[in-house]
Amino acid sequence: MVTRTKTLQLVFLNGKAKKVNLTVQNVADDLDSETVKTAMTTIAQADAFAKEGVDLYQVPQSASYVERVVTNLFDNSAAESKQSAAGGSIRANH
Repeated sequence: MVTRTKTLQLVFLNGKAKKVNLTVQNVADDLDSETVKTAMTTIAQADAFAKEGVDLYQVPQSASYVERVVTNLFDNSAAESKQSAAGGSIRANH
């Protein structure tokens, strides 16, 4: 089974001039650069996000769509959870 996801990664400089990322999921995949720049500027001007007294998203730097493809080879998690619920255990012999 193949799972594809697309996120928007926003990169800002924080109040100490260090890069910080903000990743947005479930985003429209047809945003243009001006729309994203405007949104990032709004986030920066809001001064709503700080950690330990440092503004997190102070200066917009860049934005990128990031696509991720996951191909599952197998998934026994359903069987393992049923076995755990029944009191069984899974052990590997070496």
